[in-house]
Amino acid sequence: MQPVEVQSVKLVIGFLYRERGVFRQALERVRAVWGESDYQSEEYFFDLTDYYETEMGKPIFRSFNSYSRLISPGELADIKLRTNQIEQELRSSEGRKVNLDPGYLDYDKLVLASAKYNHQKVYLSVGIYADITLFYRKGRYIAPEWAFPDFQAGLYENDFLQIRHLYKQQLKELNKSGT
Repeated sequence: MQPVEVQSVKLVIGFLYRERGVFRQALERVRAVWGESDYQSEEYFFDLTDYYETEMGKPIFRSFNSYSRLISPGELADIKLRTNQIEQELRSSEGRKVNLDPGYLDYDKLVLASAKYNHQKVYLSVGIYADITLFYRKGRYIAPEWAFPDFQAGLYENDFLQIRHLYKQQLKELNKSGT
């Protein structure tokens, strides 16, 4: 069987931050690279794990944005490298001020990029792995056992359902226009 062209996917970026000013700076830098956001979640407390507290302090907030321009899933490793660069640009002498988690959403899943190996992650390239963070099944998002506690708790399910709806609308429009 011959490979077929992969369907475009929806770029999603998760933001972890303490200071809203740094969050706004990160949003502007991301917008300069990937264009306008078409969805921004509410701001959530990131308090179900202390994973980032040593580096970033607390309280930590999480927000998700999706972007109007669809991407190829093959771009994910390069996108992660660019978001790492943005994190470094906004870093202070105390450490990172923002953590950016790029990924993509397609019909069936949310995949996040990671620079850390783990058993469930699939190597992409340039030191970056793909981590399936949520599965879409029967109208819901389900987190696998390895997902962070906030994903397992379903905190962002409505956000990802709305992003999925936007994605489906975009694909429908692309199919209508023939591009």
